[in-house]
Amino acid sequence: MPVISAPHAFNEGQLFVDLEPVLGCRLHLKCEGFNFAGSVKLKAANEMVEAAERDGLLTEDSIVVESSSGNLGVALSMIAASKGYRFLCVTDSRCNLSTRLLMEALGSEVHIVADLDANGGFLGKRIEYVRALCASDDRYVWLSQYTNAGNWRAHYRTTGPEIAGHFPRLDVLFVGAGTTGTLMGCARYFRQWHRPVRIVAVDCVGSVSFGGEPGRRMIPGLGMSMRPPLLDESYVDDVVRVEEVDTIRTCHRLARRGFLFGGSTGTVVSGATDWLARHDTGGLTAVAIAPDLGERYLDTIYQANWLQDLYGDEIFDPEEVPATSPRGKPTERRRAVGGDRGGQH
Repeated sequence: MPVISAPHAFNEGQLFVDLEPVLGCRLHLKCEGFNFAGSVKLKAANEMVEAAERDGLLTEDSIVVESSSGNLGVALSMIAASKGYRFLCVTDSRCNLSTRLLMEALGSEVHIVADLDANGGFLGKRIEYVRALCASDDRYVWLSQYTNAGNWRAHYRTTGPEIAGHFPRLDVLFVGAGTTGTLMGCARYFRQWHRPVRIVAVDCVGSVSFGGEPGRRMIPGLGMSMRPPLLDESYVDDVVRVEEVDTIRTCHRLARRGFLFGGSTGTVVSGATDWLARHDTGGLTAVAIAPDLGERYLDTIYQANWLQDLYGDEIFDPEEVPATSPRGKPTERRRAVGGDRGGQH
């Protein structure tokens, strides 16, 4: 193992999980959560900060500011702490409590936006707050993950080649769509590769990234309440939309086999298994990208009260009940959410 002096210098990019024993279909999962920031967002954060430093935008008086639902905020908190910058994360009420506490533990300030925008999400209001902040004080430097080319370049330089190195016969790649930085970086890399690779974007129902009606989205990470400025659909071959109940059931299904992943991973894996079930995949090499791990979701998608309050009793398998009842009373110890069903929708 390497000896490092800065936390962002370590990022394990060579770990893949064979999900066939768990899901019954041929799918490999690239795990991006094994770094000190705990997610794939470390790559984009590092790229954007280094670009801002090269361009002379960051000085010792600068205050880095960014809008984030969680993971990028943690990555920037870590980098800012390491480099000596102040950092303000503008997030919203969907941000997991553990994520907010982690950012604050790293010395960052967190501002929570409570008002919804015109599309029923928080993103518009978060960006509005950031713009007003920057206009009020020129010390604030907004990296703007939604428009910053460093977001996708990070994955063009790292994530794409890491996948290609392990799977030289790759046929299809499943990538979750949030800001679309990971999606666009990988898609651009494989567009010029030695063989055609089908790029499947996985989005959540209620997101308007690829059109459609906006809807309630309670699991942070994927989806947008506006069209992502970085998105170029000419690089995308298919789009799969996943219901949040299928995200949750997939997360629990993986957890019951010892793999505790976050909500974004549950969405990507659910979308991938759905796509693979509907296509002739005999002999295909398929890879999906897991953005993070599951520890930050213990009080949400892995917590019975939170699940029932938002989704009702139907979220639980009809033959099983959660380990704790919705009112916190102990019940018979049984598995919760989804049996061994796949994420069909």
